[in-house]
Amino acid sequence: MSKDRSEEIKRFDGPLRGQALFAIVFFLAAALLLSQLGSETKWAKGTKFFAQPRFWPAVSVIGMLLFGGLHLWKLPRRSLTRVDAAEWLVWAKALEYVAWFMGYVWLVPRLGYLPMTVLFMLGLAYRLGYRSRKMLWISAIFGVVVVVVFKGLLNVKIPGGAVYEYLPGALRSFFILNF
Repeated sequence: MSKDRSEEIKRFDGPLRGQALFAIVFFLAAALLLSQLGSETKWAKGTKFFAQPRFWPAVSVIGMLLFGGLHLWKLPRRSLTRVDAAEWLVWAKALEYVAWFMGYVWLVPRLGYLPMTVLFMLGLAYRLGYRSRKMLWISAIFGVVVVVVFKGLLNVKIPGGAVYEYLPGALRSFFILNF
């Protein structure tokens, strides 16, 4: 009793766009992780089986590979079409925010935590469409509050910015410790 593939596609309620591409990328990512498992984890002698450093990562990566393969195998439509490429472009737009964050992480040690956090909040708020004076002030104040909470209240150790080296002695120490 074999099912016709077109009948299976007709019964599927969800959108088909992007599914094949997602399943392929997910399966390949799981295979890549599995290939790196031996060099990234270790098997410790004298440790119980379930407490091994390699055990739970191996279980999760093998599960990813198994269920990713099952997802790929049971897809109603396996071929890539034009709508898959359009859907992939929608997903790729999220990478812009990865670039924003990486720029922030790269600039904090150079310009300092407080100035970069305020600039990051202003830039991100503007990018997201919050362009009124009120919203830009709110984002700047939020940036200052984030710095006060993390450095002042939580005592998170974040290195001072290289730009602080140009300040006079006592002021430089104050900025490195607090901002």
